[in-house]
Amino acid sequence: MGAFETLRIANTALGAHQVWLDALAGNIANANTVKRTSEDAFQATYVEFDPRGDGGVDVAGFAAGDPEGRMVHSPGHPLADEDGYVRLPDIDMAAQMSQLVMAQRGYQASVQVTKTAQDTYGAALQIGAR
Repeated sequence: MGAFETLRIANTALGAHQVWLDALAGNIANANTVKRTSEDAFQATYVEFDPRGDGGVDVAGFAAGDPEGRMVHSPGHPLADEDGYVRLPDIDMAAQMSQLVMAQRGYQASVQVTKTAQDTYGAALQIGAR
């Protein structure tokens, strides 16, 4: 596998990890978004990936979380219904934080692969220049 092929594959991974990080950031930021019980809860975004036959990865699409969310008894909240309930998203913060670590590590690994491939290509050009 040549340096250009390595760069292309690492570039697809960088893009996919960035989309994943963005989705996770949105989910985490909205984990405590309160809605009226008559409204849909904030729906988490889940990224779906598709491996390429040539070694890269694509973002295949997005899946939305459950609009039902979860009902929480909070009678003092200004959005509470007559029974004192509000609707919160059904987001598992532990799972989101675990995925955030995985996405960050994957992004960092892709950056390192890109840097190494660039250094290798640069060294090869220097050999040819002598």
